[in-house]
Amino acid sequence: MEEKNTTMGTTETMEDYKEALEASYRRIRPGDIVTGTVIDVNDQDVTIDFNYYAPGRIPVTELSDDPTYHVLENVAVGDTLTATVVKTDDGAGNMLLSCKDAAEELAWDKLQEAQKTKKVYHVKVAGAVNGGCVAYVEGGFIPASKLALEYVEEPADYLNKELDVQVISVDEGAKRVVLSAKELLLAKVMEEKNKKINKYTVGTVMEGTVEQLKDYGAFVNIGDGITGLVHISQISDRRLKHPSQVLKEGDKVKVKIIKIENNKISLSIREAAELTSREVEEEGPADNGAAATGLGALLKGFKLN
Repeated sequence: MEEKNTTMGTTETMEDYKEALEASYRRIRPGDIVTGTVIDVNDQDVTIDFNYYAPGRIPVTELSDDPTYHVLENVAVGDTLTATVVKTDDGAGNMLLSCKDAAEELAWDKLQEAQKTKKVYHVKVAGAVNGGCVAYVEGGFIPASKLALEYVEEPADYLNKELDVQVISVDEGAKRVVLSAKELLLAKVMEEKNKKINKYTVGTVMEGTVEQLKDYGAFVNIGDGITGLVHISQISDRRLKHPSQVLKEGDKVKVKIIKIENNKISLSIREAAELTSREVEEEGPADNGAAATGLGALLKGFKLN
């Protein structure tokens, strides 16, 4: 049955007391996490209203572990804070709360989610320890092998540097968070490489420099930091046991792009030579009648063991 109060021309119903009634039935216990609105701030503590019969009090020592944190600069009336209930009565009729405890408890869920979503944190290296650095993301550890693209011998060189990192490991039991800057740096390198590779087209013939020889072929630098692979079957029209039979590192060679796939470029010396040979044949002999034609002539400088 609804109660009506017509004093001053207003009508009140049970709906008007809904929030107050719900608050009266709630049972808050130590360890519960609550969220409320800041109703008072001073240099000693913060008071929040979280729709309960008693307000919550958060001592400044329970707001943050950051040594540079200042309550009057970081908290204002009307802000929303989440905190863990430490005591249901601090002796003065308030709930004693801790934002630090809530942050720690909720942090592990957030960090695990950040690992799944590959969230990027911009951090400042706060300390250098044996084998890596520490950044202020729940005390995250960045191994020396994850600070840069290459292993960092002196982690102390990164002290106070700012980095973009991702969470790569979360161990709540051991209270350990591992961060990495390497994956993001690699992604940037690959992005730049992709932009360069997209400028090339299959069928293009160009000059390159042999950088490295492997059993299966030769890696040739075609410029702008891009290297392609000439498979051993694409080096010569003759069967080779090893690329070193006809090539050495530093050689300048004509190559043709025969495939671009998965950000990798496949090259052919053989097809470049055949193409050049056909062009020479189509042009006819030079004025002195000494034009060299044929794949054999183009590979004349190669020595076969």
